[in-house]
Amino acid sequence: MSTKLDEKEEKEIYQEFKELVNMTPAALEKWLKTDESKAVGWDSGDGESIGHKSGERIIEILHTKQADLKEADYKHMQKVNSYIKRHSAQKPKGDVSETNWNYSLKNWGHDYSKK
Repeated sequence: MSTKLDEKEEKEIYQEFKELVNMTPAALEKWLKTDESKAVGWDSGDGESIGHKSGERIIEILHTKQADLKEADYKHMQKVNSYIKRHSAQKPKGDVSETNWNYSLKNWGHDYSKK
């Protein structure tokens, strides 16, 4: 059962989203057009990965004023925050710049090299 978020929760989700999503809408848009971006992630059933779709949704959210964000936007931001934290914790050893791990994170708006 889905519960409605209160103002405090929305604020926390938004702040965390702004910290974790460290790619600009333009950088994310450019990244999503690459073959590397399209080659990673779980297919959502239509040939496009869940992460790739999420990246497109993140761009929409980043272009939306905070005051205009809807409940569904906050729910997606929550999903993005969880994914980035979970996936970051699974970082492989060594140079990750050319890995599916890194490409997948970038689909979700997080460029690990910007640490």
